[in-house]
Amino acid sequence: MLPSQQSPETHNSDEWISVADLMAGLLMMFALLVIATLVQLKQIEEQNRNKRVLVIQALQEQFNANKISAQINPETGDITLLDSILFVVGKSKLTDDGIKFLKEFIPVYGKTLFKDSQISDEITRIIIEGHTSSEGGVAHNMSLSLARAESVYQFIEGNMWRTTQATPPLGDGHTWVETWVDTFPEQPEFMEKIQISGRGMLDSNKDMPAKEDRKVLFRMQFKSDEAFKMFLE
Repeated sequence: MLPSQQSPETHNSDEWISVADLMAGLLMMFALLVIATLVQLKQIEEQNRNKRVLVIQALQEQFNANKISAQINPETGDITLLDSILFVVGKSKLTDDGIKFLKEFIPVYGKTLFKDSQISDEITRIIIEGHTSSEGGVAHNMSLSLARAESVYQFIEGNMWRTTQATPPLGDGHTWVETWVDTFPEQPEFMEKIQISGRGMLDSNKDMPAKEDRKVLFRMQFKSDEAFKMFLE
C-alpha cells in the first residue's frame, strides 16, 4: 500500500478524534457560560442585599425617631402590623386606634422609601398582604385577609394627608394664620406601586391558632428580584 493511502480504519479513527475535539470544545464553552451566569447571579444577589440593607436601616431609624412600633424583618424588610393594632378580631373595618396608627406610620414609611430616587426607582411593588390565624374556615379566612388588606389600601387612598400649621403674624399683626400642610406628598407615587393580597391561613400555625399570625404585612419587591427570577427561569 502506498504511503499516501489510508485504510478505512485509520480514516474512521481520524473522524472520531475530530468529533471528540469538537465535543470537548463545546463542553468548555458551556462550562464558561455557566460560570459567567453564576457570577452574574451572585452580583445581582449582592446588589439586592445591599439595597435591602439600606432601606431596612433607614426605616428602622425613622420608626425609632418617630416612636412608631412596627416589626421589621432584618433580612427581607417586610413590616408586620399585628391585627390588634388595626382591627377587632374577626373584622376588617379599621378601628379608631388603627386609623390613628396608619396616619403616623404611612407618611414615615412612604417618605423613607421615596426620598431617594435610587431606592424608589428600584422598588417595583409595595404589597399590602393580609394574614389570618388557622382558626375558622379556609374560605372565611381568605376573604377576611383580603378584606383587611383592602381596608388599609382604601384608607391610604382616601385619607386627606394634610394637617394645619400655625404661621406667625406678619408685620404688626397679632393673629396667627393657620395653613394646610401636605403630610404625605409621596402618596401618588406610593399608590402607583401598591398591590393588595390575601394569604388567609396559608402561612399560619396549623397546630393551634396564634395571635401573631393575624397581621398585615407591607412587603417590597425590587427590580433585582425580578432579574434574579429571570435568570433562574
